[in-house]
Amino acid sequence: MHSMNSESRSDSNLLQALARRVRRRRLARQWSREELARRSGLSVRFLAQVESGSGNISVRRLEAVARALETTPDRLLRPVTQKIPIVALTGLRGAGKSTVGPQLAQALGLPFIEMDTLIQHAAGLPLEQIFELHGERYYRRLESETLEGVLGAGNPAVVATAGGVVNEPATWERLCDEARVIWLRATPEDHWNRVVEQGDRRPMADNPAAMDQLREMLRSREAAYSRAWLTVDTNGKDPGAISREIECALRSDEAGRAP
Repeated sequence: MHSMNSESRSDSNLLQALARRVRRRRLARQWSREELARRSGLSVRFLAQVESGSGNISVRRLEAVARALETTPDRLLRPVTQKIPIVALTGLRGAGKSTVGPQLAQALGLPFIEMDTLIQHAAGLPLEQIFELHGERYYRRLESETLEGVLGAGNPAVVATAGGVVNEPATWERLCDEARVIWLRATPEDHWNRVVEQGDRRPMADNPAAMDQLREMLRSREAAYSRAWLTVDTNGKDPGAISREIECALRSDEAGRAP
């Protein structure tokens, strides 16, 4: 009986993982379910069942969905780990990734990785010079390659990503597929104030429209950020409280997936 229950739970976890991955990839392409149906040759009703985690899918249909989403069946059906995986903190500058990250990593007993630090090591240059000498596209390429290396290694860690990772669809997709992505959400005013409190006056330097641009940047990224595994409102909370909230969610999820 125990074996049957364990097998049933394993199947359910796999279907739920498949549901999340199919839906995330569809939404990342800004496709309706009807559009995915057209591209895969499957019915809208069947795809709705798949995305709800209730649809048993044949190998042939799985291949059709994977092909339409430009991925492989293996990546859609990757087994769900029972350990806390890579935890990726995301959000605009001033979200609190660099302050919450180390505390969360310590609580979970995991290393903390700052992506910007790895990118600087890869380039052999500080961030400012990377942008000045090579431009944003070069930085984004390094970011993607470095993140691929972290994900490919598969070692559990708490990772502070760059806020613009959501602007690279392929990188963002893989991150959402293979990590527990946490969006540290804050108001534009909180983002602004935190950056200034860190001694960085660049946001307002010779730019009277800086706050309006910050609001627009946050608005334009909200849809992508909202696909994170967990959203944590950081307004009025200290880093310790935010860390504990994330840890609680991760521990609860880990317990729910245990056999």
